[in-house]
Amino acid sequence: MSWVRPHSELSEALAVADVIVVGTGFFGLTIAQRAAEDLAANVVLLDRRPQIGGNAYSYVDPATGVEVHQYGSHLFHTSNAQVWEYVNRFTKFNDYQHRVFTNHRGLVYSLPINLHTINSLYGCALSPAEARELIAAESSGSSVDAANLEDKAIALIGRPLYEAFIRGYTAKQWQVDPRELPAEVIARLPVRFTYDSRYFNDQWEGLPLDGYGAWFDAMLQSPRISVFLEIDYLDVRAHVPSDTPVVYTGPIDQYFDYRFGELTWRTLDLETEVVGIPDYQGTSVMNYADESVPFTRIHEFKHLHPERRLQGESSVIMREFSRFATSRDEPYYPVNSHGDRAILNSYRAAAKAERGVIFGGRLGSYQYLDMHMAIASALQTYENEVKELLEAKRCSA
Repeated sequence: MSWVRPHSELSEALAVADVIVVGTGFFGLTIAQRAAEDLAANVVLLDRRPQIGGNAYSYVDPATGVEVHQYGSHLFHTSNAQVWEYVNRFTKFNDYQHRVFTNHRGLVYSLPINLHTINSLYGCALSPAEARELIAAESSGSSVDAANLEDKAIALIGRPLYEAFIRGYTAKQWQVDPRELPAEVIARLPVRFTYDSRYFNDQWEGLPLDGYGAWFDAMLQSPRISVFLEIDYLDVRAHVPSDTPVVYTGPIDQYFDYRFGELTWRTLDLETEVVGIPDYQGTSVMNYADESVPFTRIHEFKHLHPERRLQGESSVIMREFSRFATSRDEPYYPVNSHGDRAILNSYRAAAKAERGVIFGGRLGSYQYLDMHMAIASALQTYENEVKELLEAKRCSA
């Protein structure tokens, strides 16, 4: 990690930086890489964590050789040709295709809901047309204009499928009775009337062959990029020259010291365990649909890289628990309630007026962004905003 600089060099780096990028998730890394390569800009990357990569950070467990995703499984997929071409500059991918299974009352079913799921739950062998008729009959009499999540889901897929696979899992994810959640949380529920069990529909999918760490390292090869870890930008921003552009990917409400109120987020509690068996569950992700099980799913990371053929007698699993985030937690998913939207509008207006600062990424935009979406957004933001600020700064120098 030759690009990591000691804290003693921060003041000097800030003084000569062309741009400060706050956060080393995919949005921040992409902005930094493009600025350094395209305009030979001096980039200072700051992150309050002790490692780069945001929530995509992974490490190799020394006892088992398994690559562990510290913040839960991160699965790359995209249909964006520009993004696919860009990421392949830094890594190659295996041919992993994500498939999810769910445990309901001690039996395992395939997700998303497909013809195999339906036939397994109902104990029959319906054709696609017969399955369509069954779901239509189960959901008849329910209004698709329902006001809450439960009624909306039943109108889309019927009560049996909802009770088996949606109700308990949703209650655990949100810590709220589904009848109290707005219908737009579940605007659509994909049901496949085929036996296609692939989770994503994107054209390209896979895991980086040499791991996420090698991918990030390849993006930071320019000597013009300096990385400072365990530094909170909000603690040092008073020392940033006023004419230096800043790309901020931290929580937007925190940047403005919560002047309009706190936005609400979901976070995850993750329990990692080395188990003394070579294969714990036979798949990378197993959901647990029932409320009686406190966690929402279990990850088993060795299944993400079958090409590595790990032969050890142990495996690494991770149990995932969902809850509302406090100010001390790492925020994962924006709740985006009606109350949040009013607050967010105020922050977006303040962000627009903040001279020389660009907000982006999941936390900076308060949007759920998959990895490919964050990269696409960063590429666009660089071309449309960051590049212009850098060129203007050079012209005024």
